[in-house]
Amino acid sequence: MSGSILIIQTASLGDVILSTALAETIRRHRPGTAIDYLVKKGSETLFSGHPFVRNVLVWDKKGSKYGNLLTLAAIVRKNRYSEIINVQRFASSGFLTAVSGAPVKSGFGKNPLSFFFNRIAEHSIADNNGGIHEITRNHALIRHLNIEKPERPRLYPTATDYETAGHWGKGTYITISPASLWFTKQLPAHKWIGLCDVLSSKINIVLLGSEADKMLCADIAYRSKRNDIINLAGVLSMLQSAALMEGAIMNYVNDSAPMHLASSVNAPVAAVYCSTIPAFGFGPLSDVSHIVEATESPDCRPCGLHGHKSCPMGHFECAEKIEIQQLINVLPTNG
Repeated sequence: MSGSILIIQTASLGDVILSTALAETIRRHRPGTAIDYLVKKGSETLFSGHPFVRNVLVWDKKGSKYGNLLTLAAIVRKNRYSEIINVQRFASSGFLTAVSGAPVKSGFGKNPLSFFFNRIAEHSIADNNGGIHEITRNHALIRHLNIEKPERPRLYPTATDYETAGHWGKGTYITISPASLWFTKQLPAHKWIGLCDVLSSKINIVLLGSEADKMLCADIAYRSKRNDIINLAGVLSMLQSAALMEGAIMNYVNDSAPMHLASSVNAPVAAVYCSTIPAFGFGPLSDVSHIVEATESPDCRPCGLHGHKSCPMGHFECAEKIEIQQLINVLPTNG
């Protein structure tokens, strides 16, 4: 592979982070290739200061969504990429790929415009222990390079990001990212409060999240018996959060973007699974990774790939049956 390539991933933050395994793999085995990214607005900050992602194209879906898409299509075509790697499975990304003018167009067969691609890969998600990880599924998009296995996803916090993280990451600490876009993928707040209340006072607690998560994190800090919990939801950037995670003795996350953020800097992580399951292929990839899930899983689990706004059965046993002791057990100091 030579020239320049464009990786298209306009899905959620977690999906974008996982797709960086492609960039890492290509860079390692084809160091002369220029790599650009196309993401939806909000994800571009993941690549701030990135050492080898050359340019980031941004699709602003607000306002003139399709007008902005057409503008992007013109830019993509003008850039004359030698290859498009389309990780997204929606028609919008298929359109960008189809009109790109690139001689090589790689994408998944599930994309409704995949008949415009000349390299097509299968994307299937299992619902049992036979599932493969998303980075392996994505790796099929570059199988023509004959690279045996994918590199892990990686992000690159800057020196300034680490300096900011160091201001908050004092002593021995954990981070908790308690939120998720989906209710049934989110461990209930009272479980996180229970964890905070039983941890040793020698372990500092930092809550992480976006601006939208500030109230949830404030509620956890307020209801806990601890009066020293640091709430940084909406305060740190994603790369600053990743830098902070890297220095923690454990990072507690749901099956959501913060899990992949931790993996991107090889930070220790405890991934809590409520309604979803690791076999879907979106699990943690850090050297120190733990899966926390109900030891007696209800028959209704999993109830969906992305979760729901409420428990379809009304009991949310997949989350309520997770014991606080399970969260404590993954700590290197055992709490």
